[in-house]
Amino acid sequence: MPASSFRRLLHAAIVVTILAIFPVRPAAHAQVSGSRPRFNAFEVATVKPAGPDVRGRFMRMQSANRFEARNHALRTLIAAAYDLSPKAISGGPPWVDTDHWEILAKTPGDVRPNLTEQMSMLRQLLSERFRLVLHRAPKELPVYVLTVAKGGPKLKATTTDPNATPEGPPPLVFVLSSDGARLPARYATMGELASVLQRSPLDRPVLDRTHLSGRYDFDLEFAPDETVWDGQIPRPESGDRPSLFAAIQQQLGLRLEATKSVVDALVIDTVQRPSDN
Repeated sequence: MPASSFRRLLHAAIVVTILAIFPVRPAAHAQVSGSRPRFNAFEVATVKPAGPDVRGRFMRMQSANRFEARNHALRTLIAAAYDLSPKAISGGPPWVDTDHWEILAKTPGDVRPNLTEQMSMLRQLLSERFRLVLHRAPKELPVYVLTVAKGGPKLKATTTDPNATPEGPPPLVFVLSSDGARLPARYATMGELASVLQRSPLDRPVLDRTHLSGRYDFDLEFAPDETVWDGQIPRPESGDRPSLFAAIQQQLGLRLEATKSVVDALVIDTVQRPSDN
Protein backbone atom coordinates (compact mmCIF):
# COMPACT_ATOMS: atom_id res chain seq x y z
CA MET A 1 0.00 0.00 0.00
CA PRO A 2 1.44 3.44 -0.90
CA ALA A 3 2.45 5.54 2.10
CA SER A 4 -0.04 8.28 1.20
CA SER A 5 -2.94 5.80 1.08
CA PHE A 6 -1.90 4.31 4.40
CA ARG A 7 -1.83 7.75 6.02
CA ARG A 8 -5.30 8.61 4.70
CA LEU A 9 -6.76 5.34 5.94
CA LEU A 10 -5.03 5.69 9.28
CA HIS A 11 -6.32 9.26 9.66
CA ALA A 12 -9.88 8.16 8.88
CA ALA A 13 -9.72 5.31 11.37
CA ILE A 14 -7.36 6.81 13.94
CA VAL A 15 -9.97 6.81 16.64
CA VAL A 16 -12.56 4.49 15.15
CA THR A 17 -12.86 2.89 18.53
CA ILE A 18 -9.79 4.06 20.38
CA LEU A 19 -11.24 6.88 22.42
CA ALA A 20 -14.75 5.90 21.56
CA ILE A 21 -15.41 3.62 24.45
CA PHE A 22 -13.30 3.73 27.57
CA PRO A 23 -13.26 1.86 30.86
CA VAL A 24 -15.07 3.26 33.87
CA ARG A 25 -12.90 3.68 36.96
CA PRO A 26 -14.30 3.73 40.50
CA ALA A 27 -15.49 7.16 41.56
CA ALA A 28 -13.45 7.11 44.76
CA HIS A 29 -10.21 7.72 42.91
CA ALA A 30 -11.27 11.18 41.82
CA GLN A 31 -13.40 12.38 44.68
CA VAL A 32 -12.46 15.05 47.19
CA SER A 33 -14.75 15.00 50.21
CA GLY A 34 -17.23 17.88 50.30
CA SER A 35 -16.04 19.50 47.08
CA ARG A 36 -17.84 17.62 44.30
CA PRO A 37 -21.26 18.44 42.84
CA ARG A 38 -23.86 15.71 42.31
CA PHE A 39 -23.46 14.41 38.77
CA ASN A 40 -26.97 13.06 38.24
CA ALA A 41 -27.48 14.53 34.77
CA PHE A 42 -25.92 16.94 32.30
CA GLU A 43 -26.99 20.55 32.87
CA VAL A 44 -27.69 21.01 29.16
CA ALA A 45 -27.01 18.81 26.16
CA THR A 46 -27.48 18.90 22.41
CA VAL A 47 -27.94 15.73 20.37
CA LYS A 48 -27.89 15.94 16.59
CA PRO A 49 -27.11 13.69 13.61
CA ALA A 50 -23.46 13.52 12.61
CA GLY A 51 -22.62 15.15 9.30
CA PRO A 52 -21.99 12.88 6.29
CA ASP A 53 -18.35 13.96 6.06
CA VAL A 54 -17.46 13.40 9.73
CA ARG A 55 -14.55 10.98 10.14
CA GLY A 56 -13.22 9.28 13.25
CA ARG A 57 -15.07 8.67 16.47
CA PHE A 58 -14.41 9.64 20.06
CA MET A 59 -15.95 10.31 23.44
CA ARG A 60 -14.18 12.46 26.02
CA MET A 61 -14.18 15.50 28.25
CA GLN A 62 -13.00 18.46 26.15
CA SER A 63 -12.61 20.64 29.25
CA ALA A 64 -13.50 20.54 32.95
CA ASN A 65 -17.24 20.72 32.23
CA ARG A 66 -17.65 20.03 28.49
CA PHE A 67 -18.43 16.45 27.42
CA GLU A 68 -18.42 15.49 23.73
CA ALA A 69 -19.21 12.29 21.84
CA ARG A 70 -18.63 12.44 18.10
CA ASN A 71 -19.88 10.21 15.30
CA HIS A 72 -21.29 7.43 17.48
CA ALA A 73 -24.04 5.00 16.62
CA LEU A 74 -26.56 4.53 19.41
CA ARG A 75 -25.36 0.97 20.01
CA THR A 76 -21.80 2.13 20.73
CA LEU A 77 -23.15 4.88 23.00
CA ILE A 78 -25.05 2.25 24.96
CA ALA A 79 -21.95 0.05 25.08
CA ALA A 80 -19.94 2.91 26.56
CA ALA A 81 -22.63 3.92 29.03
CA TYR A 82 -23.13 0.38 30.35
CA ASP A 83 -19.52 -0.88 30.02
CA LEU A 84 -20.35 -3.68 27.58
CA SER A 85 -19.25 -5.01 24.23
CA PRO A 86 -21.60 -3.80 21.47
CA LYS A 87 -22.17 -7.49 20.67
CA ALA A 88 -23.79 -7.89 24.10
CA ILE A 89 -26.54 -5.41 23.14
CA SER A 90 -29.40 -6.74 21.02
CA GLY A 91 -32.68 -5.46 19.65
CA GLY A 92 -33.67 -2.11 18.25
CA PRO A 93 -34.44 -0.92 14.70
CA PRO A 94 -31.71 -0.80 12.00
CA TRP A 95 -30.99 2.91 12.61
CA VAL A 96 -29.53 2.01 16.03
CA ASP A 97 -26.43 0.97 14.04
CA THR A 98 -26.66 3.08 10.89
CA ASP A 99 -27.45 6.56 12.27
CA HIS A 100 -24.52 8.37 13.87
CA TRP A 101 -24.82 11.16 16.43
CA GLU A 102 -23.02 14.14 17.91
CA ILE A 103 -23.48 14.90 21.60
CA LEU A 104 -22.23 18.06 23.27
CA ALA A 105 -23.10 18.51 26.93
CA LYS A 106 -22.26 20.70 29.91
CA THR A 107 -21.62 19.02 33.25
CA PRO A 108 -22.67 20.58 36.58
CA GLY A 109 -20.29 22.86 38.46
CA ASP A 110 -16.65 23.52 37.74
CA VAL A 111 -15.25 20.16 38.91
CA ARG A 112 -14.36 17.73 36.15
CA PRO A 113 -16.48 14.56 36.52
CA ASN A 114 -14.63 11.27 36.58
CA LEU A 115 -15.46 8.50 34.13
CA THR A 116 -18.00 6.78 36.37
CA GLU A 117 -19.90 10.06 36.69
CA GLN A 118 -19.69 10.79 32.95
CA MET A 119 -21.20 7.42 32.08
CA SER A 120 -23.95 7.83 34.68
CA MET A 121 -24.95 11.13 33.05
CA LEU A 122 -24.76 9.54 29.60
CA ARG A 123 -27.16 6.79 30.69
CA GLN A 124 -29.60 9.44 31.87
CA LEU A 125 -29.29 11.34 28.58
CA LEU A 126 -29.94 8.20 26.51
CA SER A 127 -33.04 7.48 28.57
CA GLU A 128 -34.40 11.02 28.19
CA ARG A 129 -33.46 11.93 24.61
CA PHE A 130 -33.77 8.55 22.91
CA ARG A 131 -36.60 7.30 25.15
CA LEU A 132 -34.36 4.28 25.62
CA VAL A 133 -35.74 1.38 27.66
CA LEU A 134 -33.56 -1.69 28.24
CA HIS A 135 -33.66 -4.91 30.16
CA ARG A 136 -30.92 -7.34 31.12
CA ALA A 137 -31.01 -10.94 29.96
CA PRO A 138 -28.39 -13.69 30.18
CA LYS A 139 -27.26 -14.71 26.69
CA GLU A 140 -24.73 -17.20 25.34
CA LEU A 141 -22.30 -15.45 23.02
CA PRO A 142 -18.88 -16.00 21.47
CA VAL A 143 -16.41 -14.47 23.93
CA TYR A 144 -12.73 -14.20 24.69
CA VAL A 145 -11.60 -15.37 28.10
CA LEU A 146 -8.58 -13.58 29.59
CA THR A 147 -6.48 -15.92 31.71
CA VAL A 148 -2.92 -16.19 33.01
CA ALA A 149 -0.65 -17.88 30.46
CA LYS A 150 1.67 -20.78 31.20
CA GLY A 151 4.70 -19.39 33.01
CA GLY A 152 2.69 -16.84 34.97
CA PRO A 153 1.94 -13.13 34.58
CA LYS A 154 4.62 -10.62 33.54
CA LEU A 155 2.93 -7.67 35.21
CA LYS A 156 4.50 -5.12 37.54
CA ALA A 157 2.56 -3.71 40.45
CA THR A 158 1.61 -0.08 39.87
CA THR A 159 3.78 2.78 41.04
CA THR A 160 1.16 5.34 39.99
CA ASP A 161 -0.34 7.57 42.69
CA PRO A 162 -4.14 7.57 42.13
CA ASN A 163 -4.39 10.96 43.88
CA ALA A 164 -1.71 12.67 41.78
CA THR A 165 -4.33 14.52 39.70
CA PRO A 166 -7.95 15.51 40.47
CA GLU A 167 -9.20 13.10 37.78
CA GLY A 168 -7.12 10.19 39.02
CA PRO A 169 -4.99 8.00 36.70
CA PRO A 170 -5.55 8.38 32.94
CA PRO A 171 -8.10 6.05 31.32
CA LEU A 172 -6.97 3.14 29.18
CA VAL A 173 -6.76 4.51 25.64
CA PHE A 174 -5.38 2.82 22.53
CA VAL A 175 -2.95 4.98 20.57
CA LEU A 176 -2.41 4.35 16.85
CA SER A 177 0.56 5.43 14.76
CA SER A 178 2.21 4.37 11.52
CA ASP A 179 4.32 1.93 13.59
CA GLY A 180 1.37 0.09 15.10
CA ALA A 181 -0.82 0.28 18.20
CA ARG A 182 -0.04 0.87 21.85
CA LEU A 183 -2.01 0.67 25.08
CA PRO A 184 -0.31 2.59 27.90
CA ALA A 185 -1.90 1.49 31.18
CA ARG A 186 -1.40 3.04 34.60
CA TYR A 187 -3.09 1.90 37.84
CA ALA A 188 -5.10 -0.60 35.79
CA THR A 189 -6.93 -3.74 36.88
CA MET A 190 -7.39 -6.85 34.79
CA GLY A 191 -11.12 -6.10 34.72
CA GLU A 192 -10.38 -2.72 33.15
CA LEU A 193 -8.07 -4.35 30.59
CA ALA A 194 -10.80 -6.84 29.64
CA SER A 195 -13.30 -3.96 29.43
CA VAL A 196 -11.26 -1.83 27.02
CA LEU A 197 -10.40 -4.87 24.87
CA GLN A 198 -14.05 -5.83 24.39
CA ARG A 199 -15.19 -2.33 23.54
CA SER A 200 -12.35 -1.23 21.30
CA PRO A 201 -10.24 -3.62 19.20
CA LEU A 202 -12.10 -6.91 19.70
CA ASP A 203 -15.50 -7.86 18.31
CA ARG A 204 -16.82 -9.92 21.23
CA PRO A 205 -17.10 -9.71 25.03
CA VAL A 206 -13.92 -10.32 27.03
CA LEU A 207 -14.24 -12.06 30.41
CA ASP A 208 -11.57 -11.57 33.06
CA ARG A 209 -10.68 -14.98 34.49
CA THR A 210 -7.12 -14.12 35.55
CA HIS A 211 -7.98 -14.03 39.27
CA LEU A 212 -5.46 -11.20 39.58
CA SER A 213 -6.76 -8.57 41.99
CA GLY A 214 -3.92 -6.02 41.87
CA ARG A 215 -3.37 -2.81 39.92
CA TYR A 216 -0.62 -2.65 37.35
CA ASP A 217 1.37 -0.35 35.05
CA PHE A 218 2.23 -1.67 31.59
CA ASP A 219 2.66 -0.70 27.95
CA LEU A 220 1.14 -3.14 25.48
CA GLU A 221 2.47 -2.75 21.93
CA PHE A 222 1.22 -4.66 18.89
CA ALA A 223 0.58 -4.50 15.15
CA PRO A 224 -3.06 -4.25 13.99
CA ASP A 225 -4.24 -7.03 11.68
CA GLU A 226 -7.53 -8.53 10.50
CA THR A 227 -8.39 -9.77 14.02
CA VAL A 228 -8.77 -6.27 15.51
CA TRP A 229 -10.89 -3.20 14.69
CA ASP A 230 -12.77 -5.28 12.09
CA GLY A 231 -9.65 -5.29 9.94
CA GLN A 232 -10.12 -1.59 9.14
CA ILE A 233 -6.62 -0.58 10.22
CA PRO A 234 -3.85 -1.96 7.99
CA ARG A 235 -0.83 -3.72 9.42
CA PRO A 236 2.30 -1.51 9.32
CA GLU A 237 4.51 -2.17 6.32
CA SER A 238 7.60 -2.27 8.50
CA GLY A 239 8.30 -3.24 12.09
CA ASP A 240 8.29 -6.46 14.03
CA ARG A 241 5.52 -5.93 16.56
CA PRO A 242 3.42 -9.04 17.25
CA SER A 243 -0.33 -9.34 16.86
CA LEU A 244 -2.54 -8.31 19.79
CA PHE A 245 -3.02 -11.92 20.88
CA ALA A 246 0.70 -12.67 20.77
CA ALA A 247 1.60 -9.40 22.48
CA ILE A 248 -0.75 -10.07 25.39
CA GLN A 249 1.00 -13.38 25.99
CA GLN A 250 4.58 -12.24 25.33
CA GLN A 251 4.44 -8.89 27.11
CA LEU A 252 1.86 -9.44 29.86
CA GLY A 253 2.00 -13.18 30.47
CA LEU A 254 -1.73 -13.46 29.80
CA ARG A 255 -3.80 -15.35 27.25
CA LEU A 256 -6.95 -14.68 25.24
CA GLU A 257 -8.93 -17.81 24.41
CA ALA A 258 -11.93 -17.87 22.07
CA THR A 259 -14.92 -19.78 23.44
CA LYS A 260 -18.61 -19.35 24.26
CA SER A 261 -20.12 -18.25 27.54
CA VAL A 262 -23.29 -16.83 29.05
CA VAL A 263 -22.94 -13.08 29.61
CA ASP A 264 -25.14 -10.44 31.24
CA ALA A 265 -26.43 -8.85 28.03
CA LEU A 266 -28.78 -5.93 27.37
CA VAL A 267 -31.89 -5.95 25.17
CA ILE A 268 -33.38 -2.77 23.69
CA ASP A 269 -37.10 -2.75 24.42
CA THR A 270 -38.06 0.66 23.04
CA VAL A 271 -36.16 3.55 21.49
CA GLN A 272 -36.93 6.69 19.45
CA ARG A 273 -34.84 9.04 17.41
CA PRO A 274 -34.33 12.22 19.44
CA SER A 275 -36.31 15.32 18.53
CA ASP A 276 -34.55 18.45 17.27
CA ASN A 277 -32.70 20.36 19.98
